[in-house]
Amino acid sequence: MAAASWYHRDISRVVAEELLAKAGRDGCFLVRDSESVSGAYALCLLFQRHVHTYRILPDDEGLLSVQTIQGIQAKCFRNLPDLIGAYQQPNNGLVTPLLYPVHRARQAADEDSDGEDGRGGRHVASTVPAGGAGAGAWLGAPVAGRTHISQQLHQRLQEQVHSSPASDFMGFMAEYLNHHLQLDLEALRHGHPQLRHLSTALVTACRALHRRIDFTLAGLETLARVFDPPVSPRSPAREQVSPGHRSPRPPAGASDPDLELLLNKISTVNHLLSSLEKKVLKSLQETVSRHNLALPSVAAAPPPAAKPLAVQSFEVKVGKSQRAALMVDVESGTVAISKRGSGSPEETIPQDKILQLIKYQSMQSKVRLVYDREPQRNLSKDFIFPSARKREAFCQLLQLMKIQHSNLDEPDLISVYVGTWNMGSTPPPRSLASWLTSRGLGRTQDETTACIPHDIYVIGTQENSLGDREWVEFLRASLKTLMAIDYRVVALQCLWSIKIVVLVKPEHERRISHVHTSSVKTGIANTLGNKGAVGVSFLFNGTSFGFVNCHLASGSEKTHRRNQNYSDILRSLVLGDKRLGAFDLTLRFTHLFWFGDLNYRLDMDVQDILVHITKKEFEALLAVDQLNLEREKNKVFLRFSEGDISFPPTYRYERGSRDSYMWQKFKPTGVRINVPSWCDRILWKSHPETHVVCNSYGCTDDIVTSDHSPVFATFEVGVTSQFVPKKAPGSGPEPLACIEWESIEVIVKTASRSKCYIEFHSYCLEEAQRSGENTSQSCDVPGFLKLGWSAKHLPVLNPILPDLEYLGDQHLLLSIKGVESCESYGECCIAMRSMISSMAQQFETFLFHRGEETGSMRGWMKVRVPKDRRSTRERLYEWISFEEEDAEPVADAPTCPKPPLQRLRSRPHSLPEPASGYTNPAYFIFEGVP
Repeated sequence: MAAASWYHRDISRVVAEELLAKAGRDGCFLVRDSESVSGAYALCLLFQRHVHTYRILPDDEGLLSVQTIQGIQAKCFRNLPDLIGAYQQPNNGLVTPLLYPVHRARQAADEDSDGEDGRGGRHVASTVPAGGAGAGAWLGAPVAGRTHISQQLHQRLQEQVHSSPASDFMGFMAEYLNHHLQLDLEALRHGHPQLRHLSTALVTACRALHRRIDFTLAGLETLARVFDPPVSPRSPAREQVSPGHRSPRPPAGASDPDLELLLNKISTVNHLLSSLEKKVLKSLQETVSRHNLALPSVAAAPPPAAKPLAVQSFEVKVGKSQRAALMVDVESGTVAISKRGSGSPEETIPQDKILQLIKYQSMQSKVRLVYDREPQRNLSKDFIFPSARKREAFCQLLQLMKIQHSNLDEPDLISVYVGTWNMGSTPPPRSLASWLTSRGLGRTQDETTACIPHDIYVIGTQENSLGDREWVEFLRASLKTLMAIDYRVVALQCLWSIKIVVLVKPEHERRISHVHTSSVKTGIANTLGNKGAVGVSFLFNGTSFGFVNCHLASGSEKTHRRNQNYSDILRSLVLGDKRLGAFDLTLRFTHLFWFGDLNYRLDMDVQDILVHITKKEFEALLAVDQLNLEREKNKVFLRFSEGDISFPPTYRYERGSRDSYMWQKFKPTGVRINVPSWCDRILWKSHPETHVVCNSYGCTDDIVTSDHSPVFATFEVGVTSQFVPKKAPGSGPEPLACIEWESIEVIVKTASRSKCYIEFHSYCLEEAQRSGENTSQSCDVPGFLKLGWSAKHLPVLNPILPDLEYLGDQHLLLSIKGVESCESYGECCIAMRSMISSMAQQFETFLFHRGEETGSMRGWMKVRVPKDRRSTRERLYEWISFEEEDAEPVADAPTCPKPPLQRLRSRPHSLPEPASGYTNPAYFIFEGVP
């Protein structure tokens, strides 16, 4: 099985087209994995500046053939090389013969780390997928084929490494397979079976193990001696370990230890560990019997009672100078207003009379409270708090009060805690209180709200040396101590030392369903799990959540490698609804949170960085933050959000202190510089017109066991319940809601000229729907294709329920697919809330595919709701709004103002203005924009 340079494995359609465009000659071709059919391939062929894509499909017997139009006999081949060879001849049904293979660039050796947490390795060259060869074939292989033999063995190593934490060891083995296996093969062919190079590799790989075993062995022997029976002064000294289990230590100055000595040491450790528990038990039993001691019975401690929230007081200013106090009693559901120095409240407002909270944007510490007081209808008062943090704490307490005293069976709003910490392969401290209560540096929780328990805790760690169960129970015990709640485990997913744990309040356990977990390795050659990602997804009632914890490649110079790690994770992580598997991972969930040790560094001299940190000039550092720079280039995390960073870089601290950064690392090859950086980050992406607010984003300043500080973020997130129609079904036919399209226009970044169709997915539809082929098509701009659909070729969609309250929470996922390849050219998400109208509404959004922006879509649509199904209700999170201008309060407001829906203008509201909004200016050539 020869290496095939034209086979590019799982590169995306966009990358394939870019490679062919660079090659530039008619007849250039490459083969990649199909994105639409598992086990199939896509043959991409350049002709007259257009890329033509043909699907190569396997039949039931594994024979391969190029998909043809109906009625034409397909030619079948046993493997890809035979198929490609046949189509290099003319008159075989392609637009042109396959003339010039586009080779996959051979990647240079790429260490997976900067020496902090792994050893380097090389990427194996790509090979055509097929069956393996036998050992006899390897030994008889010619010299030119022995490189391929090492690749096959390397592939076997990849298949065997699933969950081993031995990244260093596997790095040595990968090095052996890549560089020294051929020498052992050559010696074997000449009758020398010693495999000298393998022995050398094993001895080198196990050198650290000798030191660790010596250390462990000494400790175990000391502990064993403690529990030995007393020795009479006249008795001869006893052997601490039986002769058969104790090996002599190697003499000082000995050369590299041999494998036999190592095996003896391991046998000794095994004997001591297996016998130690019995020895301790026997010793304790003898002590009890000898001294006639009775072991006290230990009664199980009752679980701590749930802590009621104490009444919280806030000093505020009312009007220009008047001082007052606000007393918030969450348990009784009241807010009391009293003048400064007054013992009794001037006014007490029940929670059901509070109509709205308005936060001022122009003054971050100011809030307006609108409430109902008979007989004067509505009143409003403005309060100025000592700080923005105090205002947020007040708003959170009122939000919590509304939730606790609402009559809803299911919540509208939940709080989500996300934490990430690279533990540096050391055990955690006894207390994680500051991390789990969001206290420390940055935007932190106020002390009045820090111990309010969150509904969901998601904890991501990297370089976590604790056992899986041990870590989960440690987290649960920590939360139980802090919150007096016995949190339930939703999911635990681990990849070597990368772990993610999801915990929920007991009352939410029944609301969690469709839990999925997945992991992706991005270590050496994407086979080792010292780097990679773990993910969890689930439904909370009717809202889908995704969480991804990752550890990306380290080293200041590895920006491109980190970007590739992100792309690999995005493509390979299997989470969420399987029916949405063809969609970009970032579109499959209502809310997706992505966090971890992303390892992006600061591009600045270390001394300048230290000066800025001392002066707390974080803006200057964020301007050279690699993650920010790559996001600005649309390389990674497209359309994700991140909270404002107002805390110092979380890496690389001196362990045991947070006073100084240990930015120099001394290695045998020299001094390596690890500049202080914000390696540890938390980002999120949500569907349009959903509610998610980041209430805190910071790091601890008192957890010092690692060279990274733990990072936390908290969110209030709007959720939907499984909708139950209020109107009972009648005897006649039920009225239907309709989703109607007037037109859709798409601009796709592609060199293809394929006809396309649109697939429509939504939880509100019984099944996916598809449009007809596009009715208009133009390619006036090189590298871009403009497609159009008229109303006649777009389906009318009927949601399963016609109620306005239900439809307002729904979203449509659209995918643009090629008629020939059935592969996606881009996907997008449209919120139905803004489209509910009797008149057509305009929408515009971007297209994404595999983490890349691939185009844009716009059009006109409307969602028609039957008249008797238009009732709705205000969500609990909708009573808090924002005021742009600092207007004077109105004493008798006739109604409680409701924040208007955010309508899309000529481009998505969250995006920059046209000059920098799109990745490629070619989008504007279609619009006549200069």
